[in-house]
Amino acid sequence: MEKLFKRIPKVGGESEKEPTESSSEGTIEPQDQLKTEKVEKAPEISPEKAKKHEGHTPKFSWSIKPQGDQKPKQAARTDKADIPDDLWIKCAHCKELIYSKEFENNKKVCPKCGFHFRLTAYERVNFTLDEGSFEEINARLVTGDPLNFTTATETYQVKSDQTRAKTGLNESIVTGFGTLEGLPVALAVCDFNYMGGSMGSVFGEKLVRLVEQALERRVPLLAVSASGGARMHEGMFSLMQMAKTTAAFARLGEAGLPFISLLVDPCTGGVIASYASVADIILAEPGALLGFAGPRVIEQVTKQKLPPGFQTAEFFLEHGMIDQVVARKELRPVIAKLLHHYQTAVAQNEAREREVTYAR
Repeated sequence: MEKLFKRIPKVGGESEKEPTESSSEGTIEPQDQLKTEKVEKAPEISPEKAKKHEGHTPKFSWSIKPQGDQKPKQAARTDKADIPDDLWIKCAHCKELIYSKEFENNKKVCPKCGFHFRLTAYERVNFTLDEGSFEEINARLVTGDPLNFTTATETYQVKSDQTRAKTGLNESIVTGFGTLEGLPVALAVCDFNYMGGSMGSVFGEKLVRLVEQALERRVPLLAVSASGGARMHEGMFSLMQMAKTTAAFARLGEAGLPFISLLVDPCTGGVIASYASVADIILAEPGALLGFAGPRVIEQVTKQKLPPGFQTAEFFLEHGMIDQVVARKELRPVIAKLLHHYQTAVAQNEAREREVTYAR
């Protein structure tokens, strides 16, 4: 029996110990000692095998994989592309966020601080006149380059072409006829996005043609002015438009047709120094910048600190240079009221003329 069974040697070359328990079939090691040996035993790896598996990545991963039909839950999508870029608008005055739909419904006026944002020419037309009543005239007139004006980077002609492509306008003023609460009116609107609403030769020509047609149709005229002044690219040709437009509006006054001027932010330079200030009634939007030169230029020339609110619509009203400051949402009813007064005066004059005719 001793030849059949051999004692199990202990790992590590330790000396053999006497069995603590014997049987007729052989020697049995203690149970606790066997457990200890199982924990302590480790597989021996030969140098050749270790070199073979050097840099080997294990096939197992600690990530939990779905079992069977289970699918990993997808996180809620918060892709930035799903959020429209124009959903919110930041007010340039109070810095508050405005919901874009509320902003449009409020005619682009901040509902929190009342700041009036600038409008394009066609936005102004839509906000002012009856829907679908506007009939544009002289829309195809395009400026030339009488002086061959050239800067260090581009020519005036190239700049004009680029501006037309960017804004979709042929000139910085849009003219035409329409109705306001059913009353006919001639309308001229400046667009500051087109080269700062500057007045060039085509600007003046379109405005004078509008006055001439208003005289033919016997309708009052409303001019919405937002400009940086005369266009420097045309030199003397642009400065001549100041006298040209003022003379045209003088003929309108002689014919007894009212001229209403609305000044919006900003209105400066040769425009406010010419036709925009010779109207029968001058209105302005709240907070609009008005004046011939900018406040910074005036401070540099006079070497004096300007008073608070200088060159705003409210400052002009306080000093008697305009007739009324009107919020944008009130413009339609105010202008319509003025047109109604004119229509009433015309009807009364016609009635008097008929009475005089019958008396004769």
